[in-house]
Amino acid sequence: MSGVRPDANVEPGTLLVAAPGLLDSNFRRTVVYIIDHRGEGTLGVVLNRPSEVAVHDVLPAWAPHVTRPQAIYIGGPVERKTALCLATLRPGEDVDKLDGVVGVHGPVALVDLDADPDQLTPSMRGLRVFAGYSGWGSGQLGEEIDRGDWIVVPGLPDDVTSPANADLWGRVLRRQGMPLALLATHPIDVSRN
Repeated sequence: MSGVRPDANVEPGTLLVAAPGLLDSNFRRTVVYIIDHRGEGTLGVVLNRPSEVAVHDVLPAWAPHVTRPQAIYIGGPVERKTALCLATLRPGEDVDKLDGVVGVHGPVALVDLDADPDQLTPSMRGLRVFAGYSGWGSGQLGEEIDRGDWIVVPGLPDDVTSPANADLWGRVLRRQGMPLALLATHPIDVSRN
């Protein structure tokens, strides 16, 4: 189908799964959750890169509320000193009626880290803090998708707070069915295959 942009099916809540051939150290075997996508560009966070830094060391008020592991995750290579927070709201919570959160997709919301965690967290079932983000300028993501760097798939709310020891990359690929599920078996290091 000519005329359809390669990023036409990217929207808040979709995932960009790094193709096995994407070897850029910032994105190798990553899963990026899309927060915003429009003509000017795209913003997302890498969901599967926990850091060695504890949330307690940076945002102590939020630490007791963060989903385990209670580490800051590396959201991407852009503005690493900026913290973003994503949460999944409890069933029945209305994002529009909560101060300090902005809806992203379904029960997933961006959280204002200047808000009072004790006021907000009873409405949340999961919470994760990211240092930095992944960003693409106008048309850049479409070029990368066209080149085969990214596989665009629907995201699930629980992907946002996936446990660090879970192979989120493989799990997301496996749930796509064939033939994408086969990519989940791709070895990390082809030379050792």
